[in-house]
Formats: sequence, structure tokens, C-alpha cells
Amino acid sequence: MQQTATSGAVTLQEFELMKQAALFTAEDDRHLQRSYEILKDQTDDVLDVWYGFVGSHRQLVSTFAPDGGQPDANYLAAVRERFAQWILDTASANYDQEWLDYQHEIGLRHHRTKKNATDGVDATAIVPFRYLFPLVFPVIHTLREFLAKGGDDEATIVAMQQAWLKSALLQLTLWSRPYVKDGDF
Repeated sequence: MQQTATSGAVTLQEFELMKQAALFTAEDDRHLQRSYEILKDQTDDVLDVWYGFVGSHRQLVSTFAPDGGQPDANYLAAVRERFAQWILDTASANYDQEWLDYQHEIGLRHHRTKKNATDGVDATAIVPFRYLFPLVFPVIHTLREFLAKGGDDEATIVAMQQAWLKSALLQLTLWSRPYVKDGDF
């Protein structure tokens, strides 16, 4: 179930101001859309790298497990499908109100508000906020090798990676809303 703009998601106008703060431009849209063409057939390979990173850090993989337990394989698989879609959605750069509403939903699913509810699992109650923004670096850093497979020149690869960085930071900011006290977002 997606949220509406009146139930917590930012409006398109608010998001435009956020984009300005991140220096996100139409050129970034164009570079993200180029990345779509490159990444659309590589999502499984990208996710193998990202899941390998998360899986190698107990504090990260533990969010897929009951407190002190082993990660739930079905939960990991369900999230992987949504993560693959996140790659495609990010690269599509179709940032409309429906997309903004879903970003709010993603934030709720990381927070104790709705964590575990979508998949009906028994895992930790929250993805700790302290890990959300630091994960941007390994995601964007490792994406470079996949972007380079498109055969573009170095400047274009860098521009695509920077567009991804801006978009990821904007999305993480949107996802952080449930973690922020009312009136402070």
C-alpha cells in the first residue's frame, strides 16, 4: 500500500527544493537514464556485490534476523527483489508524486513503524539510522565498475556516478523522515 502526499510523503514542490539543495539537475536525470540502459541487465550482478558487502558485516545483515538469530533467507530474497526494482527506479529518474509516496513507504519499512510488516517476518524491529547514510558510499563506489561496462568515456561514467550519489542522498533523506521528530523534517 502506498502512502499519499498528505500522509507523510513530501510534495513535488518540496522535492524540487531538496533537488536544488543537492545540485540535482536535468543533466543528472539524463545521466541516470543513461545508467538505466547500462544497469538494466546487470541488476543481479550489482546485488551480488551489495549483498556480499551487507552479508560480510554482522551489524548490517542482522537487520534481516530476529535479535541474535540467523538472517531469514526468505526475507533476504524478498528484499532483494525490491532492491532490484530500486536500481531500475533510481535509474529511470521518474521522480513523480507516486514515486515520492513510495519513498515514504520505504522509509516506514526501514523504521519500526512498518519494518517486517510487508513480509510478515520476525526480524529486528528497525534498521538503525546510523547505518543508512554510511551505506551510500559502498553502494555508489561499487556501482562504478558496472557503469563502466557501458563503454562511455570517463567523464560520462563520473557524471553517472555523481547523479547516482545525488539521487541516493535525496532518497535516503526521504527515507529518514520516520526517524525524525515531528516538525523537524
